[in-house]
Amino acid sequence: MTAPQPRHRRVLALPLGMAMATALAFLPNVPASAADTGVAATSAAAADDTTSLSYVVNVRPGHGTSERVQKAIARAGGSVVIAYDEIGVIVAHSSNADFAETIRKVPGVDSAGNTRNAPLPAQSTTDVGTPEVLSSEQVAEADAQAADGQDPLEPLQWDLPAIKADKAHEKTLGSPKVTVAVIDTGVDDTHPDIAPNFSAAQSTNCVSGKPDTTYGAWRPTAAESPHGTHVAGEIAGARNGVGITGVAPGVKVAGIKVATTAGYFYTEAVVCGFVWAAEHHIDVTNNSYYTDPWYFNCTDDPNQKALVDAITRASQFAERKGTVNVAAAGNESYDLASHSITDPVSPNDGTPVDRVIDPHKCFDIPTQLPGVVTVAATGAKGLKSSFSNYGLGVIDIAAPGGDSTAYQAPEPPATSGLILGPLPGGKWGYMAGTSMATPHVVGVAALIKSTHPHASAALVKALLYAEATATPCTDPYDINGDGKIDAVCEGSRNHNGFYGWGTADALAAVTR
Repeated sequence: MTAPQPRHRRVLALPLGMAMATALAFLPNVPASAADTGVAATSAAAADDTTSLSYVVNVRPGHGTSERVQKAIARAGGSVVIAYDEIGVIVAHSSNADFAETIRKVPGVDSAGNTRNAPLPAQSTTDVGTPEVLSSEQVAEADAQAADGQDPLEPLQWDLPAIKADKAHEKTLGSPKVTVAVIDTGVDDTHPDIAPNFSAAQSTNCVSGKPDTTYGAWRPTAAESPHGTHVAGEIAGARNGVGITGVAPGVKVAGIKVATTAGYFYTEAVVCGFVWAAEHHIDVTNNSYYTDPWYFNCTDDPNQKALVDAITRASQFAERKGTVNVAAAGNESYDLASHSITDPVSPNDGTPVDRVIDPHKCFDIPTQLPGVVTVAATGAKGLKSSFSNYGLGVIDIAAPGGDSTAYQAPEPPATSGLILGPLPGGKWGYMAGTSMATPHVVGVAALIKSTHPHASAALVKALLYAEATATPCTDPYDINGDGKIDAVCEGSRNHNGFYGWGTADALAAVTR
């Protein structure tokens, strides 16, 4: 079947009419493709996968309750894909239309719901455009301007000095004992900017909800999204005389692939990603996505509540194991601290309908979950990016995510207001969005962990906020200069709805 184009609001492609050399030509709010490896293969033969849906069933943690509920799942016409007994989350498939309602009545079940509206086989790939990569001439021009010790494309990375990463690199590049994981569309670990720092042993494919540890399963295919590769390079692109430099070019990076062929990030995959990170000594996770199919998950709906419960359990399990989870705020210019937002895109794998929600009761996950670091984007002038979501008490920190050069143009020799990073196949290109802001914060968190190797997740987060550069509200915020206020920032110089506790500071991370 041909799926409706799902919404991906963590990467942004701005209109081509805006002067952005080598901008990524993604359509707004649409995800790039990603692999849906092994979903049908992991479903038990008892269910017909052409009509099956995937479910999460949340129970009391521990083997005893899980074992009893798994028997009830079989009786209800379901098959168990995997049971995460440590957090009490069971992933199951069933073609029984009454499966969730039946399972909710089973003793020991806290919540249960379908994770998707489309049947299990992967939807057809929706090609939403390809990046315009840097030409060999552009690479050579940048290389000619690189100072001693800089990587060839570093002169085009205005985002590094924006968070003082260039100064931080004079102190340290980060520790190889620290590992960040990119929970995303897959990472091309053969890229020369990523290969030196890649940790295959801590990488996997979680698309089915169950880890696939086949070597290379974490990679995107040539037809799939470059998103995860770009993010990985922004964090840990090696200082090796090739291409770009990451924020923390001395740390390790792992890939945890969670996006389907059609670009959906479903709950079972995200749960698997967090549990894998928790159990494989990951220090920081990057989450530049929202969990499909609901933009906001309302806890008064039993199905959506189950999704919130499952990912909350998984992300908090990871944090208890020492992992800092960092997530993108989104690209709709929404005030997430308001009491009314119109969500026009949910469910994005079914028939979307306009619904007015309260983001205090309906949650963007994992962005709004307890303990998750929520990141807003800034442009080359240090102002909130025109697209970035915001909200007092929701945004924790800000970092460069790019913006139109019509709004925020960088200083030469940089020419694009977007963020430069690696693309699969040994290439480089520009992308923008809170997707690109998040890896900057992840990189700074990795530098903090490098400097304070015994710090708990809570301490790393506390230092991340305390060391951020206080950034006062932009007031008035008229980013396009048309005389109309585009967003209202609430809060103080040290904590507000645009920039949270401030702009991430890499130099402070390695000197304090």
